[in-house]
Amino acid sequence: MSKVTVFASSSRPAEGGRQPNNVVYLDYSATTPVDPRVAQKMSGCLLADGDFGNPASTSHVYGWNAAELVEEARAHVAALIGGDPRGVVWTSGATESDNLALKGVLEASGGHLVTTSYEHKAVLDSAKHLQEQGFEVTYVDPNADGIVPPARIEAALRPDTALVSVMHANNEIGTVNDVGAIGRLCRARGVIFHTDAAQSAGKVPLDVERDCLDLVSISAHKIYGPKGVGALYVRREPPLRIAPQIHGGGHERGMRSGTLATHQIVGMGEACRLAAESMPAEGARLLRLREALWARLKQVQGARLNGSEEQRLPGALNVAFPDVDGETLLMALDDLAVSTGSACTSATVEPSYVLRALGVPDDLAQSSLRITIGRFTAAADVDHAGRRVVDVVNALQGRSGV
Repeated sequence: MSKVTVFASSSRPAEGGRQPNNVVYLDYSATTPVDPRVAQKMSGCLLADGDFGNPASTSHVYGWNAAELVEEARAHVAALIGGDPRGVVWTSGATESDNLALKGVLEASGGHLVTTSYEHKAVLDSAKHLQEQGFEVTYVDPNADGIVPPARIEAALRPDTALVSVMHANNEIGTVNDVGAIGRLCRARGVIFHTDAAQSAGKVPLDVERDCLDLVSISAHKIYGPKGVGALYVRREPPLRIAPQIHGGGHERGMRSGTLATHQIVGMGEACRLAAESMPAEGARLLRLREALWARLKQVQGARLNGSEEQRLPGALNVAFPDVDGETLLMALDDLAVSTGSACTSATVEPSYVLRALGVPDDLAQSSLRITIGRFTAAADVDHAGRRVVDVVNALQGRSGV
């Protein structure tokens, strides 16, 4: 069954943020709306009376001003993950960051790669590409709770292992791995450790020094910044050898050539600043809303949470409903924007590979909903969504409402 996100009309009035056609947006793992404060900051870098210059232009004030804004944004990104601003390399998003991390390390140094079977496709497809080039890759499965035990990573290490890549939070089920424990064991073995933090950065604490993280992928559009910009944090000491994947100008310490998109970078910096500032309070608010939603969904007979209830992002749920066709369920939930899985696997017709990796039966995988709440989700949105899902699932199962 393909992943589908449904946007359709209903008679329900908009609550929380502005909703097109009165559809409540509950797909924050796919993307987030740009925060108005971020958009305002970006707008100052577009027009002739603003800071529109090329940051690489070092001979005049337009370039100097743009470069200053880029470095300010770099500092905000680094601060979010406890890193050195000089370690932030701008990219077009977490997909490019993942590609640069995996291909860059292996192509520069050779060796064996260890990753997991439920990574984002940007990691899995990069690993597949490396295998086609002759590199050896070991895939580690998560446990039934959607967590990768550090001991499984340790068991997969070999004398020639050059890189380990384990995502911080899974994009489909929202479970959070103990990357600190994995980072420390990799550091003790002299193995480079990369984590895809596209889903977790700005939502749960992450510290590159404490967690022994050598490479970290981040995306702006997952934290209320613009699409088309991201970053790869690259440890500086001791320095890492990274083979560039884009050539032409030697920008970003030779790791990623191309004219920097000042307005997008400024937007990402502001998004990271706001996320760091609001993380504790916003995380607690989202957790309350998530628990209220799950309490309602549990009323459906046989409803099953995919992945650990405790070790997950505060705003993320992935729930299986037995005896229901997922496509039919989505079409019936015409006033909710939810999904059956990752927005990056929408072309697939197979059950979710993430849920399969957890051992979820195919019939339940095909009847699972990913529901994610965020900054602009109101309590009324969650209450409405909970009631709607319960009513629709009960109707599809041929049962009376709860």
